[in-house]
Amino acid sequence: MDRRSLMLGGLLLPALDVFAAQAAPAEESTRFDAGTVRTLARTLAASPYKAGDTGLPGELDKLSYDDYRNIRFNAERAIWRGEGLPFELQLLHRGFLFRDRVDIHLVTEGKATRLRYDPALFRFEHGLKAPQGNTDLGFSGFRLHGPLNRPDYFDEIAVFQGASYFRAVAKGQVYGSSARGLAVRTGHPQGEEFPIFKAFWIETPRPGVPSVVMHGLLDSPSAAAALRFTLRPGETTVMTVEMALYPRQDVAEAGLGPQTSMFLFDPGDRSGFDDFRPAVRDAQGLGIIDGRGEYLWRPLANPSRLQISEFGGANVRGFGLMQRQRSFFDYQDLEARYERRPSLWVEPIGDWGEGAVQLVEIPTDQEIHDNIVAFWRPKEPLRKGGEYNYTYRLHWTWDMPTPASLCRFADMRVGGDGGRRLMVLDLVDGPLQTLKLEEVEARVSASAGTISSVVLQPNPDISGARLSFIFEPKGVDLSELRAGLFAGGNAVSETWLYRWTA
Repeated sequence: MDRRSLMLGGLLLPALDVFAAQAAPAEESTRFDAGTVRTLARTLAASPYKAGDTGLPGELDKLSYDDYRNIRFNAERAIWRGEGLPFELQLLHRGFLFRDRVDIHLVTEGKATRLRYDPALFRFEHGLKAPQGNTDLGFSGFRLHGPLNRPDYFDEIAVFQGASYFRAVAKGQVYGSSARGLAVRTGHPQGEEFPIFKAFWIETPRPGVPSVVMHGLLDSPSAAAALRFTLRPGETTVMTVEMALYPRQDVAEAGLGPQTSMFLFDPGDRSGFDDFRPAVRDAQGLGIIDGRGEYLWRPLANPSRLQISEFGGANVRGFGLMQRQRSFFDYQDLEARYERRPSLWVEPIGDWGEGAVQLVEIPTDQEIHDNIVAFWRPKEPLRKGGEYNYTYRLHWTWDMPTPASLCRFADMRVGGDGGRRLMVLDLVDGPLQTLKLEEVEARVSASAGTISSVVLQPNPDISGARLSFIFEPKGVDLSELRAGLFAGGNAVSETWLYRWTA
């Protein structure tokens, strides 16, 4: 099973008595406050992990992809429809890869009510049979709709489904990169652990307030966690995440603020792909603002073998998988619309301490596979029995927040013959309109091999500049390249980083 299948399918659902007691039937309610899900997570972490039964009725047990697509939520039954609220809630059925049960609760005035499964909530099309009897199947997740692109239509804004994955869009965008509640052992030789959201509590939105609050209970063999999400859609859709994490065992390889994306090829890395499109990718590069305030830009790659890059320091200010090129002509794909995929930026709130942003790049030969992962890894292991609190904002946006004083690396192209590689980097924005290029110094370096023929020249077609240089590996298999522009001894561009491999 590939990474995207794992994303879609999740893990086995834990069945714990402590949680079952909270799962009230639809006609009853239980008290709910800010500490309810934290208490559940803390109790889960103090108990041995239990994997639940993912069995489904015969009608649903072996659905194909097309079969599953024939189960559609009846939009007329959407939660809050017709109530004059800024959101509607639709539920997602179990089946196909989405076998894990997720319980959904509505919270109103301090009372939580669990939504019972009812086949009448769904349309079973093209001869597909609905489940028989009164089996309470639960759901596989949910999606939120609201007036994102125009005031008279409720667009799909966010979806939570599959393990601990969720996605959102801003105005004018289509789904692309995914976020996750927690990553564990990503890229580890023993295999990755995929925590799951086992339940959600969704607060009824208030009239005229363009935000909605959701609480998620996450569980895995390594840890349990409570997450509170506050979603505010718009030109940039912002999701504030408050996480309380309770390790069930020592966790040395935790990933915070994790995000997953796809990179197949682009003009800087398309070896072995015979395709009419110039680029196929959900994200173009990893952006970072480190604890010293340096802006880093690392183009993504589809490597021949797994590679992990680490960008260390204390108190990272932000990081994310960015899609910068926004023209249809950059992709030429009328269906995928990669130019409209969101950039996903993580903004830590408070002191996250020592650690590193890690980038995991996994080889793939198909665009259906999510092969890029980025997250923050704390320097010290998370200890069994502890409580760890993290707050951050997720920005589903168009690019990372770069100050006007810095120009950005917009594109990279690579060519050459034999052992000589010509690297061509285009830069835009920032001070390029006011600076004279003869006053700008281009600094290029390599950890191995040699750099020569460094040229910086105007590129009027993009109202920017082009930096080019020749890199010669000189027999090495790997070299870390670095480039940037300086004027008067000060940086006037981001720092471009790239890992070249043979």
